[in-house]
Amino acid sequence: MKALLPTGDPATLVAPGEAEEPRSGPGQALVKVEAFSVNRGEILRLHGALPGVGMRPGKDIAGLVVQAAADGSGPRTGQRVVAHPPGGGWAEYAAVDTDRIAVLPDTVPTLTAAALPLAGLTALRLLRTAGSLAGRSLLVTGASGGVGHYVTELAVAAGADVTAVTATAPRGRRLAEFGATVVHDLADAGGPFDTVLESVGGPTTARALALLRPRGQLIWFGQASGEPAALDFFAFFGGPVSATLRHFSYEDFPEPYAADLALLVRLVAAGRLHPEIGHLADWSSTPSVLTALLNRAIPANAVLKVAA
Repeated sequence: MKALLPTGDPATLVAPGEAEEPRSGPGQALVKVEAFSVNRGEILRLHGALPGVGMRPGKDIAGLVVQAAADGSGPRTGQRVVAHPPGGGWAEYAAVDTDRIAVLPDTVPTLTAAALPLAGLTALRLLRTAGSLAGRSLLVTGASGGVGHYVTELAVAAGADVTAVTATAPRGRRLAEFGATVVHDLADAGGPFDTVLESVGGPTTARALALLRPRGQLIWFGQASGEPAALDFFAFFGGPVSATLRHFSYEDFPEPYAADLALLVRLVAAGRLHPEIGHLADWSSTPSVLTALLNRAIPANAVLKVAA
């Protein structure tokens, strides 16, 4: 089958090639991939900045089940699905554990669903970690990315007073439509905030931490700037009292991916969640899309269509 394979070359991270068509295990469905989205974490792994360099990428896919799981679990043959495999999804076919798959209703397009898995799961679980949001103030840094769009819409709907930080006004327009207050510099964010969701890194982390109210919490879930965060813990003596700084991994949750994917799909179908696709193209353009996404030139999600 055709697949995008790692090259080891930072200038062109993946290239088209041939891979063996996967054979599904008893608890796996074989999915014909029709679209996938790409994520910064996968790009960093291809660059070698994160563990897993050399592995075949592809964690966000949507398509058609062409072979149901032999153990009877999961979707039936012929059903459209969205899935979150651990890798290998940038290909014509993927074998996926059924506890990582959700069925799509007719009202949710395949291309829309492809933008859901990693960013949607991260946003959903971030807000679950943050706790009750009704009447609480929430600051979201790096808010124009895929996670930021989902977090902002879900948090506003949950009753939070959301301030979203974006680099430019055009990137924040959709977030403002969701009901967030949009600023382009932390100096304009105001505060103090009950909770900060921080994904930029570098000096932004310390600046955002200083905007917490007493006993507030900062949840760190990314480093989009590529710069390590440097924190001076002596600064706590003149900053937020008893603040909590927490690292977050969307993988560290007891809920199966399938259940949370199904919840995201239901929210989309009900018109309560709107995946934002900042770039849509054929998968032949994946190398250039990876470069653009790494350079933060694409807002929200980038979705690639797999040729028939």
